[in-house]
Amino acid sequence: MALEITDASFEEVVLKSDKPVLVDFWAAWCGPCRMVAPIVDEISSEYDGRAIVGKVDVDNNQEFAAKYGVRNIPTVLIFKNGEVVDKQVGAAPKKAYTDKIDAQL
Repeated sequence: MALEITDASFEEVVLKSDKPVLVDFWAAWCGPCRMVAPIVDEISSEYDGRAIVGKVDVDNNQEFAAKYGVRNIPTVLIFKNGEVVDKQVGAAPKKAYTDKIDAQL
């Protein structure tokens, strides 16, 4: 399962990570977000130990969604060394996400 990331844990989990981090910005009411959720969970299992995979509920955690200009959900951001290195806005096939992580490994 993907890690639940909050505004309180974002800096520690994402920005200070020594591994690439995939962050899925989502909301419970968002249909495309529900399509992406199982893909993100699968990626979390497959990349365990090599990358961090987490989710931010934008309804409850707005600070970093605003900071990174997340206006549409789902938005997936890829971080490396505390910086955004790639992004995917809208639902996409699993390979779109894994290619982005693989490029950072």
